[in-house]
Amino acid sequence: MSDPKTQLLEAAIDHVVFDGWSKTTFKAAIEDSGVDPAIARGVCPRGAVDLAVAFHKAGDEAMIAAIEGLDMSELRYSEKVARLVRLRFEVIPDKEAVRRAATLFSLPQYGAEGSKLIWGTADEIWNALGDTSDDLNWYSKRAILSGVYYSTLLYWLGDDSLDGQATWDFLDRRIDDVMLIEKVKGKVNSNPLLKPLMAGPNMLASMIKAPKSADLPGG
Repeated sequence: MSDPKTQLLEAAIDHVVFDGWSKTTFKAAIEDSGVDPAIARGVCPRGAVDLAVAFHKAGDEAMIAAIEGLDMSELRYSEKVARLVRLRFEVIPDKEAVRRAATLFSLPQYGAEGSKLIWGTADEIWNALGDTSDDLNWYSKRAILSGVYYSTLLYWLGDDSLDGQATWDFLDRRIDDVMLIEKVKGKVNSNPLLKPLMAGPNMLASMIKAPKSADLPGG
């Protein structure tokens, strides 16, 4: 049998489309799942907000599981990044549930939580690609990819094109922007005339060690 939070989440999905990630949805999830109310409030002290967080994390877990079946040996690095971002959207079971979650995490009191979740997704993608950076690049890669993921998410939520092709085209353009930034950084560092401009940032980078997720704000 699945754990209580998973049972609640599975029961909540059918109600989210009508009532969002709300108290009404949480109450309905308790009734439909049969989970003891005291246990439900124990595993989800914030009610449906905690279920929305679990929903996002379940998507990350589904993406990681799906990566094992991917053959990306023929793809360029930028294409691998785009493929994993796209995969994260493809494993989403319910678009409306994501739309409702986006609305929830746009509220001031939950904005930091939403940002942390997106950062976590970016971190999972870079880790899956074998990223071993432990300096300023650790932050910059995840910050940039978080922005790419979020902008693609907003585009995807409003996309009604066939098979979501407009979203994937949008994503490819954003990934191109990311790789362009990396190319510019590389050229600056390799140019003896421009390299002094990076002396400060590079020195700072050498003093920074990538933290564990638990060390991040809210971790």
